[in-house]
Amino acid sequence: MADLVYPPVIAAARTMFRVLDNRIRIEGAEHIPRRGGAVIACNHISYLDFIFCGLGARPAKRLTRFMAKKEIFDNKIAGPLMRGMHHISVDRSAGLASYREALGKLQAGEVVGVFPEATISRSFTVKEIKSGAVRMAAAAGVPVVPMALWGTQRLWTKGRPKDLTRRHVPISILIGEPMHPAKGDDWDVVTKELRTRMSALLDRAQAEYPDQPASDGERWWLPAHLGGTAPTPAEAAELDLS
Repeated sequence: MADLVYPPVIAAARTMFRVLDNRIRIEGAEHIPRRGGAVIACNHISYLDFIFCGLGARPAKRLTRFMAKKEIFDNKIAGPLMRGMHHISVDRSAGLASYREALGKLQAGEVVGVFPEATISRSFTVKEIKSGAVRMAAAAGVPVVPMALWGTQRLWTKGRPKDLTRRHVPISILIGEPMHPAKGDDWDVVTKELRTRMSALLDRAQAEYPDQPASDGERWWLPAHLGGTAPTPAEAAELDLS
């Protein structure tokens, strides 16, 4: 399929990041296959995560097709861009169609990106994840590649004003070794292992991150277990229900 929209969007994003001096670190890109289908399973801490997750696949010269909620495709500005980049609309009331579309892309050799937590993690830890990523990969006979992002929450996250022009924000993109789920696997076990790998990548990204909050008022972007003021996982779960 022709990609007339995706490359210019990537070029525009990269130009913006250079202007803002967002120091983007990508580690482990060799784990993304250079050909054939693959599922990227990424943590979710920002409304911008699909951009940075996609950038993580660019050293492998891959374009990632993301599964995103239907409401984004309904937007007058974002919708045409999403369709032009051949992303996958997810209608939660009729999820089978989007699953089949994603499966078809994987079988055709595409890379599909998913956020298995389903919603942004307010605690900046990896929430419980859905089994769809590993099930889809097994059905298509492709690997699942775990990924973790850190720093993106400082630009725009749930419950905070967006700060898209903030300069000098480091962004970490860490990619782990692929998993190879197969039909007949215990989905609970494989999904738990995927979450463990995503969490380990996120822990390392947080430990190696070059910035610290400049003041107590900036501690909101750190998780509680690292001395930040972000909600604990239990508190975040309560907020998600409210």
